[in-house]
Amino acid sequence: MMPGDARWHVDSVATSTSSAAVTEHVKAVLEYFRATNATDCRTFLQSICMLCENIPMHLESRLMSVAGYEHSDATDENLPSPPSEQQHVKRPRIDHWQQYTVAVTCLQQKRWERLSEHLVSEVHLENVWISLRMSNRSRDRPDQTPGFADRGSRTPEPDGDFGSLESRVTLETFLQGCTGKVTVVAGQAGSGKTLLMSRLGQQWARGLGPIPSSYLFIVLEFRQLNLLSRPLSLSELLFRHYLPPKGGDDEKRAIMDYLLSNPEQSCWVLDGYDEFLNKLTKQDMKHMLDPESPLPVAEIISGLLHRQLLPGCTVLVTCRLRDIMDLEDISDKVGQLLAWGCHEVKEYVDNFFRVKANRALGVQATHLLLSNRHLLVMSSLPALCYICCICLKHLLLETKEDGTRVQSGDREEERGNLSRKKAKGNEPKVEQTAGGTNGRAQHPPTVAQIPLTLTQVYITVLGAFLSPDCERNEATDKTKTTRLPERSISCIVVNIKMNRHTHTHTLNTVVLVLLSYFIILCKYMLFSVSYCTIVCRLDFLTQYRSELCELAELAWRGLEESKILFMKEDISQDVLELSVKTGLFSQVELTREDGLVTAYCFIHLTIHEFLAALRIMTSTDVSDTELKKRFSLKTRWTTKSDQKTVFTDSLHLYLCGLASTHCTQALVHLARASCGTGAQSWVQKRQAFVLKLLKKKCNSNILTGPKILELCHCVQESQDNQLAKEVAGVRPTLELRNIPLSPSDIDALAFVVNSVGDNGIGLDFGACSMELECLDVLSKCRHIHYLSFRSRKYGDKLAEKLSLILPKFTTLRKLEFCGTSLTATGAASLASALQTCPNITEINLSDNNLKDEGIRYIADIFAKLPRLTSVVLGRNNSSLQAVDYLVGKISSGLNIQHFHADGMKEVKVTLFNLLVSSLSSLLNQKWSTPEMQQLANSLACCPALSVLDLSGGQWDVEVLKTLTQFLPKFNICKKIILNGSCSSVKGLVVLTALLSNCPAVVELHIRYKPVVFVSLSCCGLVPADLDRVWKSLGTSCDLTVLDLSQNCLGNKGLKKLVGVLPRLYNIQEIDASNNGISMEGVFTLAEALCSHNNLTQIHIRDGGKEQVILKFCSDIRLNSSSLMPSDIDLLCLRLAQCHPSLELDLSHSSLKDQTIKCLLKVLPKMRSLQKLNVSHSITSTMEALTLLTCFTVNQRVTSVKLRLTHFHLNSDNLERLLEILQPGPTISYLDLSSNQLEDKEVERLVDSLTSLKITSCLNLSNNSLTQQGLLAVAGTVSTYDNVSAVEVSVRESSLNREHLVRLAEIVSNCSRPTKLLLKDNSLQPGWIEDFVKLLNSGQRGCSVSIEEGWIRAEEAVRLVRCCLKLNNNIQTIRVHHTTLHLSLLKSTEMTSVSPVDQLAPMISTIQMHPLLTELDFSNSLGKEGAEFLCSLLPSLPNLTSLSIGSKETCTDALEKLAEVLLQSTTVQNLTLSGHVIGDRAAEMMTRMFPRLRSLKNLTIRTAMGTSEVNDVLDLLAAMEGLTQMEEIELDGWRMPVTGVEQLTRLLPVWKELRKISLSKNLIVDQSGDKLLEALISCCHLEELHLSRNQLGDLTAARMACVLPSLAHLAVISENRIGCEGSVSLSKAVMCLRYLTKINLTSVGTSELCAVAASLTNCPLIQDVSFGWNNCGDEVALELAKVLPLCQKLTRIDLESNSVSVVGAEALVKALQSCPALQLIRLWRNKISTFEAQRLTDMDRRLNFSST
Repeated sequence: MMPGDARWHVDSVATSTSSAAVTEHVKAVLEYFRATNATDCRTFLQSICMLCENIPMHLESRLMSVAGYEHSDATDENLPSPPSEQQHVKRPRIDHWQQYTVAVTCLQQKRWERLSEHLVSEVHLENVWISLRMSNRSRDRPDQTPGFADRGSRTPEPDGDFGSLESRVTLETFLQGCTGKVTVVAGQAGSGKTLLMSRLGQQWARGLGPIPSSYLFIVLEFRQLNLLSRPLSLSELLFRHYLPPKGGDDEKRAIMDYLLSNPEQSCWVLDGYDEFLNKLTKQDMKHMLDPESPLPVAEIISGLLHRQLLPGCTVLVTCRLRDIMDLEDISDKVGQLLAWGCHEVKEYVDNFFRVKANRALGVQATHLLLSNRHLLVMSSLPALCYICCICLKHLLLETKEDGTRVQSGDREEERGNLSRKKAKGNEPKVEQTAGGTNGRAQHPPTVAQIPLTLTQVYITVLGAFLSPDCERNEATDKTKTTRLPERSISCIVVNIKMNRHTHTHTLNTVVLVLLSYFIILCKYMLFSVSYCTIVCRLDFLTQYRSELCELAELAWRGLEESKILFMKEDISQDVLELSVKTGLFSQVELTREDGLVTAYCFIHLTIHEFLAALRIMTSTDVSDTELKKRFSLKTRWTTKSDQKTVFTDSLHLYLCGLASTHCTQALVHLARASCGTGAQSWVQKRQAFVLKLLKKKCNSNILTGPKILELCHCVQESQDNQLAKEVAGVRPTLELRNIPLSPSDIDALAFVVNSVGDNGIGLDFGACSMELECLDVLSKCRHIHYLSFRSRKYGDKLAEKLSLILPKFTTLRKLEFCGTSLTATGAASLASALQTCPNITEINLSDNNLKDEGIRYIADIFAKLPRLTSVVLGRNNSSLQAVDYLVGKISSGLNIQHFHADGMKEVKVTLFNLLVSSLSSLLNQKWSTPEMQQLANSLACCPALSVLDLSGGQWDVEVLKTLTQFLPKFNICKKIILNGSCSSVKGLVVLTALLSNCPAVVELHIRYKPVVFVSLSCCGLVPADLDRVWKSLGTSCDLTVLDLSQNCLGNKGLKKLVGVLPRLYNIQEIDASNNGISMEGVFTLAEALCSHNNLTQIHIRDGGKEQVILKFCSDIRLNSSSLMPSDIDLLCLRLAQCHPSLELDLSHSSLKDQTIKCLLKVLPKMRSLQKLNVSHSITSTMEALTLLTCFTVNQRVTSVKLRLTHFHLNSDNLERLLEILQPGPTISYLDLSSNQLEDKEVERLVDSLTSLKITSCLNLSNNSLTQQGLLAVAGTVSTYDNVSAVEVSVRESSLNREHLVRLAEIVSNCSRPTKLLLKDNSLQPGWIEDFVKLLNSGQRGCSVSIEEGWIRAEEAVRLVRCCLKLNNNIQTIRVHHTTLHLSLLKSTEMTSVSPVDQLAPMISTIQMHPLLTELDFSNSLGKEGAEFLCSLLPSLPNLTSLSIGSKETCTDALEKLAEVLLQSTTVQNLTLSGHVIGDRAAEMMTRMFPRLRSLKNLTIRTAMGTSEVNDVLDLLAAMEGLTQMEEIELDGWRMPVTGVEQLTRLLPVWKELRKISLSKNLIVDQSGDKLLEALISCCHLEELHLSRNQLGDLTAARMACVLPSLAHLAVISENRIGCEGSVSLSKAVMCLRYLTKINLTSVGTSELCAVAASLTNCPLIQDVSFGWNNCGDEVALELAKVLPLCQKLTRIDLESNSVSVVGAEALVKALQSCPALQLIRLWRNKISTFEAQRLTDMDRRLNFSST
């Protein structure tokens, strides 16, 4: 390929790095090929093209073209060696590809020429603005590698978040860097997306724009793809339905080969996804699709988007805003077209009238548009701007002919004063000019009727299009235009809706537009003929009645079939010609296999829907049922589960508008075509029916904010004031949350608000996006008594705008502007405006950023508002200066009844008109000494205060002294509260001195609780300090709890404490733990126990070093102590003198042999001893037997609870034990488990049972029994009369058939209830069937559980059926996982069955048991199973419990079940898991719940999206009548704020509620607070589950009020509890005496020490979960202290924390005193593998694995 000398030159410069060497090398190569022959050059160039991987296509084409092929007339023998096979293949492929690209270039240019023929101005991508929206990049896509064009040739796409919606770029900039990616351009219907894509194609064809000209540009319209019903390959789609190549199959194959080899060199434009009849489904991205295989069109499109076809190609999708949800997970960037501004509108109108009419008329039209806000909003959408121009042109020309004039103006209230002045004064003069070229009419105007609604606007629009003028002037322009309104624009922009859950609402710009259109036209257009109005000239309805009826029928048919394109054969020729001629129809070219065809669509979708509404209101062919089906309120929240539709969902608005009496005459004109002479009565009847439906909606109290807003629009359309009153009557406050609001929305609200009269109504805007001009419209509302704004979106600008309109709200009584971004600037504006609101009573400006300055502005208006009663100013980033300023207002003489300040979190001022005693609360204020002096001076000047609360300050001694000095000057008549205000013991002494130094102070609350509690823990107290403490407490006989723990009192201080006990008459508990007390102190306490009658219980651990607690019941506990014989001697001798009923607890101590002997000697002397506990204190078998010997000789011993486990008893030990026990006292519990007893020993023990006085239980588990031994024991035990129940558990023992037969005989012959558990014993199905067949339960019944790995699916079904056939005594049967559960009772009817997945084989079996009361299908029931169940339920009249799980996403199953359950009124327990609740299913369930009056337990676990919020509210409202509710689980509902509010209204009704679970919802902290407040009324509540929500400290604080009623369980995992919330939780847990489980997994704080410590008050606690909180050793150490006091604790979860070896070793040590504890999870902590193994060897109950 290269000559030797050239190659040498390459080698010689290979190691050189100088540019000169490289240059010389290149020159040498060029010189060589310049002189060589053509064959060498050709071979060289072809080799380069073959070897280079990523050579640009245009360069490769150029090189191959230059190289060419050698032509010769010589024979084949003389031809040179042919190029390689690869060269022969690649050259034709490139040629065919280039030829096809050229053909596509011509196609795109012609397409643009056709579409741009009638444009009034040019379209430039650099003038189109688009807002950026970040797409979801969390997915895993197989290939996102960009093509070569992305590697440096284009501006790269910015990484990360694009920012807020305010950030905008041009469309051309937005498309830069889109190559190799999926890009979405979203816009409203009629925003010109198709035109922009055509313009993009035209730029590509000219080598311009962001798409490289070397790419293949393919445009596929979804409206055409809808017509493709059969599967196609990618090549068929490209060549049959886009552009067929000129050549044959070889050319097609070459093009496809090149495309598949170079997918990055193609750009696929998928236009109009909103018109696609299918929705994209998530694909399995593990495999690629075969482009040559026929696939449905939807799969091909999905393959392109998911990179399963042509990975690396460029994909550009256009859609509407609401369809972004379907595409955001697969798109790389998303943009929303922005709305036109004034400049673009003016430019377009000027161009339109310059081309279509004349400039003078355009000036007048432009003035009309720009001078009115509503018309300007309409014109922001290009398609409607075109319609607006058509109508304006028609009306302006018509008014010129009629002799009227159009005057500019606005109906807005801010211009109303000027208009009224003109109306009262002289009429304006009309300027007369020749020809009227100045745009003014030459005759005096007459007053015209004003169209009030959107519906009346559309009637006028029809008149404009059907007018002769329109026909005459516009016919030529319309005949050849494809989707003209979308094409006739110059700059395309669209309204922004940023919320991902919102879509283009029914009342989008389209609706706003047309409504405002008539408001303006009626203001400006004055007709001379009194009978003709702007509403419409009804003569066109008569003239074109038949045509309009046919168009209406066509529109209705399209609506029914979701069809917007119509073929020629769908329309009569006359109507078709008229529609095209007048512009009501646009023409669309469709590509079919047989060629191009022309289709037609209405000029805009809203025109289509309006004509369909006309059909409904004027045709008898549409029944009331069909109308009702179409009449529903739409929400603005969108999710992927929403049903896809191409329409704008505005039909119900037009129906409401047409139901107005203003439209009756127009409807009658059209209805005569189908109703004849009875048209009048028929139309009125149909209108009445629509109003009836609307009235039902008005009276519904379960509508959410979006539907309420939609309802207001409907009522406004109807112009029915009575309906508006009913809307307000049901809703005293209209709550709107997270909804984008437009001026038109506010106008609709104003129509409702103004109907209430003097009753007033409230408006609550929460996180609603709104422009400032919305407040201009809000000023029209005349009867608002409550106004609230809550969102960080609202700031000073909104406040300043609001201040301008506040004086107009003369009835306003309450204003809330909280949770916003308000600063002092906005507060100043509001304060100024509020002074003009004399009726204001409440102001809430909390949670803002007012700071001190802003609070002063508000405080200064207190005196100027005579009716003001409450002001809330908390959480405003203010300082103590603001609080002091407010206190100064109290001293200034204002009638302030209550002032409350909690740090900076809560500041509330309550004012009152009467002179009454007031309350001031200044909580958690961190004042310094000077600040306290200033405050005290202010308080001293205040009038009489009833209560002063200064709790939570934690002040030092100097601050407290300052307060006490000023205290005599305070005018306080009741009390001062200082909870938590002392930070040291000295501070406590200062405060307690007030009792003697200030005679006016008669009561001092240091910490106020139902009992007086004084805590002086961790204060470093020494014995000398106690004297001052006793002096400060004085003779306080109310003291009940004294905490002196963790000080330095020692034995000396303990003696002082014992000495003061006689003075504490009501004392209940004293805690002196961790005070360095030794055994000497223990002896002191023993003496005190004998000498003080009120001291009755002492708990001591570790010889007094750790725990010393004095209580008042007859009990002394000395736990976890190493006791010597002398200690026992001295202790027992002193206790011998105690009062009766003494209990001595020496558990978990170390009692050696000599100590036990000493104990045996002194026990007979302890006459008052009633109970002795030495559990876990004896480790030797002989020591245990020695101690037991005492019980046989001591007649005072009446009962023994004996647990001898892990002692390895042999036969001799057992004989000795029986000798001791047989003549001994009653044995309440005998536990000999885990002693390796064999068959012989166990048989000996069983034979002795008749002589043993066992009253409760004998446990022989985990010994060394064989199968035969087990059977023998079970058989023997079951025959004894004194045995009340038998439980046998056999695990992994390899039982055979004979063993099972024997077990069946034993169970059948047992006269007592029997429980049998068989797990993993390798049982065969036939053996189990024989076993079940032999079972013959007595009247007491038995239960059997058999667990084997093969019990699943078909085998489980077969086993259940066989069991039911073989045994008639089965009462309940269920399969859970791989376990068969049976319960048998003689001569009974089966009442419960729980099969597995396959339901069909069970149908006949279940039908044989009509008395069934329980059905459990929780193992996921399929669609087929649901159908079988629906047929089964009617035959079960006694059914009370039903559990149904779903494994499919369809909603049909639940709909059918809900319909059947309407008849099953006996159901008391209902469980629905995993179902998808659609609108239909929700509707059926709302009808079902009121019928289930006996329902007690309801569980509905689902995964709802926020779009189903309306369904959630409907379902909750339907539960109101379920007054017997005991348990309710609504997990996974994603319940928003409104849902929680609805639930809180229901809770007081459920008086018997015991359990509530709301996990996996959207409950925020504020809502959680309200929820818990409502739960206080549920006095029987035992279990509360609130995990996986968004709860915080506020909710935790509220739990202190709710949790004390809980008896069993509290689960609040995976929330956002902070340190403060942890402290609140600990206070709550202290009250939970019966708590059994607490789950605080991943709660957001590691500060759980207080919660752990509080568990000492929960003696029944069994399960504690603190996992995933980053807790350290301090929590583990606290738990170690708690363990000995929680004897029922079985499990602790500390996984994924920061516990080290120190904490783990403390837990191991504590485990010695916790025999019931089975597991401590320590996975993912700061413990090495080596240390974990060492700790596990120490105690196997520590688990460091993930399972």
